[in-house]
Amino acid sequence: MSGSPALLVLLGLLLAAGLWLVLTGSRVTGGPSFAARISPQLRSVEVESALLAGPGPRRAGTQDPGSTVLGSAARDLARRLVRHAGSSSRVERRLARAGSAGTAADFRAEQLLFATGGLLIGVLLGLAAAARWGTGGAGGVLAAAATAAAGHLLRDHLLSRRIRAREARMLAEFPAVAELMALSVGAGESAVGSLERVCRVAEGELTAEFRQVLAQTRSGAGLVHALQDFAARTPVAPIGRFVDGIVVAIERGTPLADVLRAQAQDVRDHDKRELMEAAGRKEIAMMVPLVFFVLPLTVVFAVYPGLAVLELGF
Repeated sequence: MSGSPALLVLLGLLLAAGLWLVLTGSRVTGGPSFAARISPQLRSVEVESALLAGPGPRRAGTQDPGSTVLGSAARDLARRLVRHAGSSSRVERRLARAGSAGTAADFRAEQLLFATGGLLIGVLLGLAAAARWGTGGAGGVLAAAATAAAGHLLRDHLLSRRIRAREARMLAEFPAVAELMALSVGAGESAVGSLERVCRVAEGELTAEFRQVLAQTRSGAGLVHALQDFAARTPVAPIGRFVDGIVVAIERGTPLADVLRAQAQDVRDHDKRELMEAAGRKEIAMMVPLVFFVLPLTVVFAVYPGLAVLELGF
């Protein structure tokens, strides 16, 4: 009976989940709400032929009640999570930096799935610990809560790693792209023409962002506005300076090719500085085993024979 508290906790969680699904299902399968009944009188309703309409959802009477209840419960939980988890604009900016086409609701739903998976793992670990070492139900609850929080934080950590990796790739691609744009402008093409040439011959994360800039330009926005949106979407310091240089060159009429070459050289110098700083950090890290392991052993090997001779002398 050592595992009975954990089993009771698991059964209580299952009972609570079942009651929540029953309440949600009764709300979904019930009659229309007051807002749904008066909404046709408050706004215009578009009448469309059913033959011309696309393949929409099935009628409520033909849907599976279980899928209806579970789908409504998942949507309601996702909406509440998005509403109480903080600002969605920050999440959308991070998703844009990562190059993801998802929304904040999708990211919160993924966090919910990760947390649910962590919760299940924690429950299994708690049951295994209760069966093996006889831990109480409190240990299982703590393990489930810890693994659920770890799953929630893991999704955020994966997004941060994806952002860092994408920005690193963009910085690695930037010098070659800037040189190609400088060659195109030096050959007589405009700024938009140089961007089109880069998008035709190059591939990568930075080229994909330039394609978005071109699409925004072709939709009617100015090149300066599209480049500023690109800089705001990608908060990387060298790329921000690159966009500022292009904007100043376009507005003031300065030679754009020289500006692009200077920006490419600036990024190369930035990479050299980053390499020197990394080499300095590695050099300091290499001193740790030398000071704490090699040097004490050297002292021991140097002092121990003398101590042994002194002991023999006495």
